[in-house]
Amino acid sequence: MAGKAIDDDQNQPRSYWRWSRKDFFPEPSFQSWAAYLSALSQTPHRLKDRFLGRSSDTSEINDVRRRSENDMRRCLTWWDLTWFGFGSVIGAGIFVLTGQEAHRHAGPSIVLSYVASGVSAMLSVFCYTEFAVEIPVAGGSFAYLRVELGDFAAFIAAANLILESVIGSAAVARAWTSYFATLINRPPNSLRIRTNLANGFNLLDPIAVVVLMITATIAMISTRRTSQLNWAASAVHVVVIVFVIIAGFAHADAKNMSPFLPYGVPGIFRAAAIVYFAYGGFDTIATMAEETRNPSRDIPVGLLGSMTIITFIYCLMSLALSMMQRYTDIDPNAAYSVAFRRVGMNWAQYVVALGALKGMTTVLLVGAIGTSRSTTHIARCHIIPPFFALVHPRTATPIYATLLMTLSSASIALFSSLDVLTGLLSVSSLFIFTLMPAALLVRRYYARGISSRSDLLKLAICLLSIFAAAAATSAYWGLCPNGWIGYAITVPIWAAATAAIRAFLPPVRQPKVWGVPMVPWLPSLSIAMNLFLMGSLGAESFIRFGVCSAAMAIYYVFVGVHATYDVAMGYHDNTDEVRNDSMIRAVSDPT
Repeated sequence: MAGKAIDDDQNQPRSYWRWSRKDFFPEPSFQSWAAYLSALSQTPHRLKDRFLGRSSDTSEINDVRRRSENDMRRCLTWWDLTWFGFGSVIGAGIFVLTGQEAHRHAGPSIVLSYVASGVSAMLSVFCYTEFAVEIPVAGGSFAYLRVELGDFAAFIAAANLILESVIGSAAVARAWTSYFATLINRPPNSLRIRTNLANGFNLLDPIAVVVLMITATIAMISTRRTSQLNWAASAVHVVVIVFVIIAGFAHADAKNMSPFLPYGVPGIFRAAAIVYFAYGGFDTIATMAEETRNPSRDIPVGLLGSMTIITFIYCLMSLALSMMQRYTDIDPNAAYSVAFRRVGMNWAQYVVALGALKGMTTVLLVGAIGTSRSTTHIARCHIIPPFFALVHPRTATPIYATLLMTLSSASIALFSSLDVLTGLLSVSSLFIFTLMPAALLVRRYYARGISSRSDLLKLAICLLSIFAAAAATSAYWGLCPNGWIGYAITVPIWAAATAAIRAFLPPVRQPKVWGVPMVPWLPSLSIAMNLFLMGSLGAESFIRFGVCSAAMAIYYVFVGVHATYDVAMGYHDNTDEVRNDSMIRAVSDPT
């Protein structure tokens, strides 16, 4: 009887609201200082194992997902994903970046900048869609890269994306306060608290914190309820956008479109690199695959459908603005509001402010869902404490992961000014979107146990040639925008490397349901376009990216690699909550 009582006690589910040391650091390497020092002494061997080791589709979908103890609820359809696409992408960016870049870099050709960045984003969406259909888990790019490129590459990529999401959410929350102040006819900083702190950190913004906490609370209560709220808010936004487009064309003057290229072709791509961030957020839709009822149907329709419509909307809105005002007269800070005021529609500025306010709210709402799902899957893999992987049994949402991301954003938003935050924007998103097509090419043309070493070598040479040619093209554009000799060398190298993949490497895996068309050409073109846009960004972005990546690498060496190694080598706790990741261990041997 006593033995049965012990077994029953061990089989009782533990409370979700727990906070013990074992929940944060359950792995053997962290059970004592002696164990940790022993683990550190094995760091080179463990790093090699994690660099060479790969996860698998089955492991990510089954073993890794079960570490959250409770499942997320499959409650989303293609309709939900389409509206989540609207909510995550169409925010304040289109209202702010369009006027800024039309005035400074592109002029009326800003519409071509949106076309260029839209095509690049769509190519990335194709790659995300295939992975999300094949591996429908909450990890998004982290899970996909972990399967194809390994733990370390996945961690650096996903950690940068999460960091930018945290900073981006803080920036949007600060902007929310400014727009709200404008809506009630007050100066942008009037609702902030002035302090004696250093300049840039001296205006406390409690409203931004409250907005972040409210949107996070909604996201934690229910994914389905969040989707319904996003429908309603996005419907209002669609009305505002339709008004802006119709009213803009009603006051259009074709003379404002001349000259069409005042800054030349370089201005188009310089602006495209900036307005690309207006498309940011679509990757969060991939993190909702685990909560989608029919991933093979709903994800392609939701992702590709929403991005196609959004690109079309962006082009119409930028064209309407360019035809309303001459590019030299566009106000870079409040382009649409000022444009409507100058054509006699003073009241329209409030409609624009309301639309921007709504857009920022849904960006925060959908961002709270997407970022927390990525964090959850990272925690499932023990790269960060598995405590943050827990899913609440009643709400079916990752409450701890949501709180971690929201409190981080709120801490930054409370103190940091918008100027400080926007100065931290980096190449992180484009870096992720460059790795994704590379991972897709690896997935299609290489598989352990099937492909030979010579095939691996051929693929590696082709990929390196594609990256080198694309980077050289971007560099040549920056150094000699009016030249052509460099392109005559770099573009044929890119084309030859891509053609070599098709000619000399047999495909080893075909998508089961939905796949990227024209492989390897579309993924290779995605790599080239993303690197080209990266080359148009400023040096500060690359410095920030390098510093943050170095800090993340240090964390991985001292913490992440040891936790993931323990799991890969068969660690499990007494309640069998963390299972042996046999799929990862099986492929850790490079032979």
